[in-house]
Amino acid sequence: MNYDTILHMFTEVPNLSPFDVNMAIDAGWKHCIPYTGLQVSQVADFTQDAIFSRGPKGVKRTGIFIGGRDIHHAMDMLEAARKAMVPPFEVSVFADPSGAFTTAAAMVACVEQSLQQRTGDSLQNKKAIVFGGTGPVGQTCAMLAAQAGAEAIIISHENRQKADQAATQCAERYGIEVGGAVGSNDTEITALLAEADLVFSAAKAGVQVLSETHLAAAGSVQVFCDVNAVPPEGIAGLGVMDNGVVLEATPAGALGIGALAVGNVKYQTQRAMLQQMVESDSPVYLDFAAALAVARDKA
Repeated sequence: MNYDTILHMFTEVPNLSPFDVNMAIDAGWKHCIPYTGLQVSQVADFTQDAIFSRGPKGVKRTGIFIGGRDIHHAMDMLEAARKAMVPPFEVSVFADPSGAFTTAAAMVACVEQSLQQRTGDSLQNKKAIVFGGTGPVGQTCAMLAAQAGAEAIIISHENRQKADQAATQCAERYGIEVGGAVGSNDTEITALLAEADLVFSAAKAGVQVLSETHLAAAGSVQVFCDVNAVPPEGIAGLGVMDNGVVLEATPAGALGIGALAVGNVKYQTQRAMLQQMVESDSPVYLDFAAALAVARDKA
């Protein structure tokens, strides 16, 4: 019997992302079935319904994708699915809520590449600050930078408590130590930039986080990376297509990486991970750390 590929797509929110559906079908999944409003407590039952209905051969043509908005809930869902497997009834599972895991992985991989080309250094012992750090992309970016050896700081534009809460969640859930800081005014932002080596911007689309005046204070920053593709740019003077372009407003002539340069790596990363699920002879479990491993190959 020939089995079609089926990707069961779990999300806790009311709607599945059309982006993820398109990506899955283009990566080789023939049938993509959405399950919306799903809670973590329901994942085990849904997983076992998926694995026991196709037999050991059919499960090799079956997978689970986890979307949603909350990165921590997505990781809980991935773990619940993993625990529900009963080998040889076992399928691959890939979590990428709001595209945060593959986007953050692309950001860190692109910055690693630009930094290595500029200085020959890795992220080890570098100070990396993440504006928009309390959101899904920002938190994931900070954790991946920390895993790569950086001193990573989550920045909130609202207050220090929000940043510290996000940092605490990262530490308690995954054992990844990141710091927290507030950047709600020019004085605070300038002080943060003065001590940073790397700057990531994962703030809301259409919001400029860093002006040319801010950039003039970034004396030690080597690389800036922005994922805002909606005008105005999140970082002044950094175009969406820029990839390793010198930012003239910075004292050190820092390199800039724009949103579409990151997006190209993100797209390749997500596609490759979806294809890995289809092609793997044994089940794989893909999270933000797995995404960075793939993104490094694509950057």
